[in-house]
Amino acid sequence: MKAKLGMSPIAWWNDDLPELSDDVSLEECLRQSRGAGFTGMEQGRRFPSNPEEMLPILRAADVTLCGGWFSGTLVNEELAANKDRIAPMIELFKAVNAPCIVYGEVGRSIQGDRSKPLATKPRLADDEMKAYARRVTDFGEWCAEQGMPLSYHHHMAAVVETEPELDAFMRSSGEGIPLLLDAGHLAFAGGDVLRAIDHHHARINHVHVKDIRKSVIDGLDRSRQSFLDAVALGAFTVPGDGSLDFGAIVQRLADHGYEGWFVVEAEQDPRKAPPQKMAEIGHAELMRVMTAAGYTVETEGFPKR
Repeated sequence: MKAKLGMSPIAWWNDDLPELSDDVSLEECLRQSRGAGFTGMEQGRRFPSNPEEMLPILRAADVTLCGGWFSGTLVNEELAANKDRIAPMIELFKAVNAPCIVYGEVGRSIQGDRSKPLATKPRLADDEMKAYARRVTDFGEWCAEQGMPLSYHHHMAAVVETEPELDAFMRSSGEGIPLLLDAGHLAFAGGDVLRAIDHHHARINHVHVKDIRKSVIDGLDRSRQSFLDAVALGAFTVPGDGSLDFGAIVQRLADHGYEGWFVVEAEQDPRKAPPQKMAEIGHAELMRVMTAAGYTVETEGFPKR
């Protein structure tokens, strides 16, 4: 089985908490990640928005674009508005041969609002969840028809956060909207990562290998503290530096035949957790567990041909 290892630039620059950002260029971010062994990088705010600028940067760094976040609003806005906003991103991602666009629901979400405690996250009634899941499926099918598949990201503080919410969304949605399995977000929400893989493996097309610090999460006052408070306190980290058993997680994905990207997405304070060091720790741990699970990790970055 083949796998590829990528990173998210959120370890270097945090879009929601600018104070948790390193003053490094895009080129230096890519150099550090590639030096640690990663061959892909997800899109971040310092990436150019057209292929004429992006491709030379990726080529020089010897990395590929392995995904990127789209802030979807289908829970409270029409398909047309989301189609209009994602259309330029689809064309860009096709031009640089990215594997997918990550759909993150921000409608009604409190994930970016530090004044809203975790306990006040939005919740959908059964009929609302069914209607939402059908709408996201329609959107995913449309994006695939344009030549770029989506990957649905369940997320803390959003309408699909907990394992039961994920199960409900998956029951009412269709194959037109594949799933991004994020170990860290599911564990933070109290879910069972291995069980979720067993239940939804057929739809998983992208994986975020985000680790958690259980002591930080267990110490949160969810009636008072927000998702961003948790991030600032160090709730997330890279594999090999946290509480999750990635040996078991990667093995379970292998057991179900998953092949594709494993992306380290671990937002932290770069002054406390230097991104290059964290990248090296995460890469070493992933290579250890992926080799044990029988994966061949691809080492080619930007295609030479």
